[in-house]
Amino acid sequence: MTRRYRVLVLLPLVLGVARALDARAPRDTQTQTPPPAATAKPESTEGIPITSDVVKAVCSSCHKADDKGRLSRISFRRTTPEGWQETIRRMVTLNKADIEPDQARTIVKYLSDRLGLAPEEAKPAAFEVERRLIDFRYSANADTERVCSSCHSMGRVMLQRRTENEWNLVVAMHRGYYPLVDFQVFRRGGPPPTEPGPDGRPPDARHPMDRALSHLKSAFPLTTPEWSAWSATMRSPRLEGTWFLSGYEPGQGAVFGTVTVAATGASPDEFTTQATYRYARTGRPVTRTGRSIVYTGFQWRGRTSVGGDEATTLREVMWVERDWQTMAGRWFAGAYDEFGLDVRLVRQGREPIVGGVDRPSLKRGASAEALRIFGANLPAGLAARDVDLGPGVTVDRIVGATASELTVEVRVAAEAPVGARDLYVAGAIRPAALVVYERVDSIRISPAWNMARVGGVVFPKMFAQFEAVAYANGADGKPDTKDDLALGAVDAAWTMEEYTATFDDDDRQFVGEIDAARGLFTPALDGPNPARSGNRNNIGDVWIVAAHTPEGSPPLRARAHLVVTVPLYMRWDFFTVHR
Repeated sequence: MTRRYRVLVLLPLVLGVARALDARAPRDTQTQTPPPAATAKPESTEGIPITSDVVKAVCSSCHKADDKGRLSRISFRRTTPEGWQETIRRMVTLNKADIEPDQARTIVKYLSDRLGLAPEEAKPAAFEVERRLIDFRYSANADTERVCSSCHSMGRVMLQRRTENEWNLVVAMHRGYYPLVDFQVFRRGGPPPTEPGPDGRPPDARHPMDRALSHLKSAFPLTTPEWSAWSATMRSPRLEGTWFLSGYEPGQGAVFGTVTVAATGASPDEFTTQATYRYARTGRPVTRTGRSIVYTGFQWRGRTSVGGDEATTLREVMWVERDWQTMAGRWFAGAYDEFGLDVRLVRQGREPIVGGVDRPSLKRGASAEALRIFGANLPAGLAARDVDLGPGVTVDRIVGATASELTVEVRVAAEAPVGARDLYVAGAIRPAALVVYERVDSIRISPAWNMARVGGVVFPKMFAQFEAVAYANGADGKPDTKDDLALGAVDAAWTMEEYTATFDDDDRQFVGEIDAARGLFTPALDGPNPARSGNRNNIGDVWIVAAHTPEGSPPLRARAHLVVTVPLYMRWDFFTVHR
């Protein structure tokens, strides 16, 4: 069964490592057990010297320097800004390190730049820092996937690079902080086999942990060609200017607009931003302002709000491409970062940009359909012939036009070829801008599973957003095959049904409510609940059900699995100075 992960990572721009954290952070009695002394062999010639006076002043009381300027542990590891921030938090909360917020920011910036990751190393695990709730299975090595993901996501592991000795010490740290880890994961199942297997081959006499450790050392070493190449060419990106924004927010739909990026003057990696965009479905406008910082030459981390209102804050994780012409990622919010937009920014020049349309599909035989096209630098004086959606789709007239939005009237021939259409406007192209279809054959709920957490009294709630997405069968005429055509989100009536997991199950009555029109699930209060048998908490499993009736078609129905579980009782990133 595919494991489900909630990735928990931090935003270094708003680093909250300070003395206050030491006083407020939750304690885990297990973690107070000092780790056993590890048998550490001398480090090789690998290791990155530390030249920052701040890092040396703050860290060298515990991390000793050698004659090459390398600090123990620190110099033999590379990771993301979030990874370094988490390390600093651990030093503060567990080892009582005395670090001021300004020092912490300086340290994270230095370590992320000098002991960071190359784009090719970071992007495969982008879901970790973009705070996505996803299905992910690490396919490179089964033992590693099983051992490491038993406690946390594989993304956290994939965003680490260490020397062989450092990987040994990571295992020692786990055993020291979490004494049950051998029984739970590392050596679960008893001694390894000693007899040959059915195929007659001699067994691997190592525990799963040892096999996983061997893989980690070879797959994620400190020194890599990718880092050697990137660190040689890495520089501060020049991002000042105007960028065209296109994005999508589950439950709200597509957004289009612009982001203006300006240098702060404080550092070549720090910027101020103003984002102005509209939701295509409703026309609702949004203007956000904030600040951002770029780590390691390509890792954008930002924070914006509407009118300075903290309740409207979005945190930004994006990846700047090498040509400095595009960047993409996720903007997110929520106590568990469950709300957010997938975004893509393209640098605006003088050429026209076609970003997308207000609807994802058009039905065969439609006439006098108003279609809004969003972009930038759209030329004035466009004629209907300048807008092209391919065979069978005719643009009859231009209804309205500005430099950023074009409204056209289109008709679709009854025999128009079915499939995705590229959109051309005055020479600019948006590939697969929309789909021409014959009928809606099915709907599916996105995501197919989700997770929520009860809260509202002691802990915050974790919400769950669902969408109903329409599909048409592809050329094979069969549902749920690779050639199915996604037609976009549709309006649906939302309900809940019992997901029977135990005898006399009653989860539907207690776990929370689904908004009948929006598909947003709101969990119940954290318990225990005296109104429930056994004084149980308001947790459980339910089906989320969507019903939709397409024009001229019979009603359609789909359902998704929702797990409503307990709060996340302990989080490294829970207390932050910026709150």
